[in-house]
Amino acid sequence: MLFRFFEGLVDPTAAPGRPAARIAGVPVPERPPPRTLAGFYWYFLRQARVLFAALFVAGGLVALMDALVPVAIGRLVAMVSSAGEPARLWAESWHVLAGLALLFLVLRPAALLLQNLVTQQGINANVTSLIRWQSHWHVVRQGWGFFQDDFAGRIATRVTQTGPALRESLVQAVNAVWYIVVYGSIAVGLLAAADWRLALPILVWFVAYATLLRFLVPRMRDRARAASEARSLLTGRIVDSYTNILTVKLFARARDEDAHVRESLDMLTEAFRRQMRQVTWNGFLLSSLNALLLVGTAGLALFLWSRGAFGVGTVATAIPMAWQIANISGWVSFNVTAIFENIGVVQEGMATIAREPTAPDPPGARPLRVTHGAIRFEGVRFGYGREAGVLKGLDLAIAPGERIGLVGRSGAGKSTLVNLLLRFHAPESGRILIDGQDIAGVTQESLRGAIGMVTQDTSLLHRSIRDNIRYGRPGATEAEIEAAARRAHAEEFILGLEDWRGRQGYDAHAGERGVRLSGGQRQRVAIARVLLKDAPILVLDEATSALDSEVEAAIQEQLDALMAGKTVIAIAHRLSTIARMDRLVVLEGGRVAETGTHEALLRRDGVYAALWRRQSGAFIEA
Repeated sequence: MLFRFFEGLVDPTAAPGRPAARIAGVPVPERPPPRTLAGFYWYFLRQARVLFAALFVAGGLVALMDALVPVAIGRLVAMVSSAGEPARLWAESWHVLAGLALLFLVLRPAALLLQNLVTQQGINANVTSLIRWQSHWHVVRQGWGFFQDDFAGRIATRVTQTGPALRESLVQAVNAVWYIVVYGSIAVGLLAAADWRLALPILVWFVAYATLLRFLVPRMRDRARAASEARSLLTGRIVDSYTNILTVKLFARARDEDAHVRESLDMLTEAFRRQMRQVTWNGFLLSSLNALLLVGTAGLALFLWSRGAFGVGTVATAIPMAWQIANISGWVSFNVTAIFENIGVVQEGMATIAREPTAPDPPGARPLRVTHGAIRFEGVRFGYGREAGVLKGLDLAIAPGERIGLVGRSGAGKSTLVNLLLRFHAPESGRILIDGQDIAGVTQESLRGAIGMVTQDTSLLHRSIRDNIRYGRPGATEAEIEAAARRAHAEEFILGLEDWRGRQGYDAHAGERGVRLSGGQRQRVAIARVLLKDAPILVLDEATSALDSEVEAAIQEQLDALMAGKTVIAIAHRLSTIARMDRLVVLEGGRVAETGTHEALLRRDGVYAALWRRQSGAFIEA
């Protein structure tokens, strides 16, 4: 129950609608963390500040108990030397001995237990998971371009490593501060009370120790950050190779991938070597400084004792206290090194996590309401930031329930037009309306929720076939999932699936990006997913390109049923697959060049007719 109490103080993945934890667990803040180091730390620290305050108190108690150990030893030696006989010692000092026993047997273990409960049960797992969860929450809501500009592996590494690094640096900092402040001040105060000269070695040592840390810590921080960046780059390159392993195998380029990864590994090795050089140098300087403290304190204590300045009890206090300071300084130095290593990891993670959304919803964005499904492009210009734009003032109106086919050579802007409709990019000028609502002012989730899309490059989640189909509508029943699979002519192969763990049928996992399925099987699962979603607007981007003619013909009937009553935009290089659309729109030079039915465009003998003749009902180069 004690463990559960501390473990339940923080809810790491708190979300709206969930009961709050006792002292922490607010929903994820809508704004990402600040880009300053202090602001980034406080963003997460404030959500569990009561726990860290408890850790601060517990750390102070433990440091105080540890500082009393040399005092107890000195007091015990003084009592033994003055008592003369054991019987007199027990008779005169039993209460002091009982107090020392209470200190070591009860108070110090209790303080350590409190510190460990707060650290291990309250903070370690909970705060780490809270940071990871909220970091992921912000990163996954970045725009599509954010993920196109970086390695997926590096992004994932930063999200997963920042949590433990930030937590550990905070815990270590709290403990280190207490040992320095409490132990140092008690040591100086007690020794100065006996003889002010005894405090001199410790004061000189503190000045030298602070100077050493001031010199070494920034270098350790910079080298730790460089090592963290090199480690993330290595992870990114390795994951990139594994993700594209089929390409590596097809082109027999394993050696080239070896060289690509080796380059990153060599960079990491060199950065890590530089970091370890600093650690070794720090250890040598600190051990030398500690040796001077111990010898200086012992020599001075013995000299003053021989002159009668104080009794043997003070010597017995001073020497263990110097030894303990030396040991604690090594621990503190190790912690300071670890703190700045972790700060280096946190700083590297901030580059990914502490970023404003690249494609946020505008202030006051409202949910899209699709009543009819009319789509209108008005003077849309877009060119991916290049002067030679892709779309150059495109105008296009699509009536509710109309099925249009987009036609054009590669680079004409077909996929760009669809990406703008989905708001993966924003037009450089012009606007796009759905039922009279400018999509720039609606929430992206409601916009994409109203559009069902089947792409040419279908990617499935590494989950069960059932979960992949249910992605179209999370609340769907088992019967609805199976019905969608049958309509997509997918159940015939789904029932025969078995993965590497013996899971069969709808329970079988698809593999990363659906690698365990053929292209046609992935496409049918994707079609089932969109059939289940049943959105009022449908986009088909080469939806049947991976299917053989027999399966395509069978699915075409289901697609016709799916398209009934919906506004449809279909892209296909195989013109025969979209010839039956209500209207074909031919893009050329970033504008609408021709529009009409298949038969009307052939009679016109323009761009479409030329494409049709070249293809002869088959295939043109994409």
